[in-house]
Amino acid sequence: MKYPLWKRIFDLIVALVGLVFILPFTPLIAMTIKFESKGPVVVKLERVSEGKKIWVYKFRSMVKNAPELKDTLAHLNERKDGPLFKIKNDPRLTKVGKFLRKFRLDEFPQLMNVLKGELAIVGPRPREPHEAALYPDKYKKVLEVRQGVTGLSQVSGASSLPFIKEIELDKSYTENITLTGDLKILLKTIAILFFDPTAV
Repeated sequence: MKYPLWKRIFDLIVALVGLVFILPFTPLIAMTIKFESKGPVVVKLERVSEGKKIWVYKFRSMVKNAPELKDTLAHLNERKDGPLFKIKNDPRLTKVGKFLRKFRLDEFPQLMNVLKGELAIVGPRPREPHEAALYPDKYKKVLEVRQGVTGLSQVSGASSLPFIKEIELDKSYTENITLTGDLKILLKTIAILFFDPTAV
């Protein structure tokens, strides 16, 4: 599926506006991350987008060795209905990281992925390769489109949704991509971040 020109223009405009917004706060974010714990300011996380593996950028919100600790915390996983992993009060999160995640500030570096054409502003949620591999066959096509920084499933309950419901919403989005729909999702994302940041 060829990526729509209007969607690429939309991505570039929103990404540039977002980067201009976050730029003045970046030195403070970087200093607080480094002050609290050792490790890089920005981490690269392996995800799947358009059927291939990419590296997604985020401000580091966890301790440096977070990936190595994941297996030891498997028994605390609250997502029991599928391959996804989530702990509400993840002990790997730093104090600064909790703040960054609450207001989704940790996700702003993903706008660089948008500029590179690896992610869209709006699309299905990008998954880790091992999670993507466990998608039921009928939903595999969801992984073949460009994944998004935000999306229909994210603004409809995100990780509070059952796994199948979440990917059903992503599938529904991919079957009906419109500029009006993307604008609605973007505006809803902004509204949630300002008025109910825990809902995304």
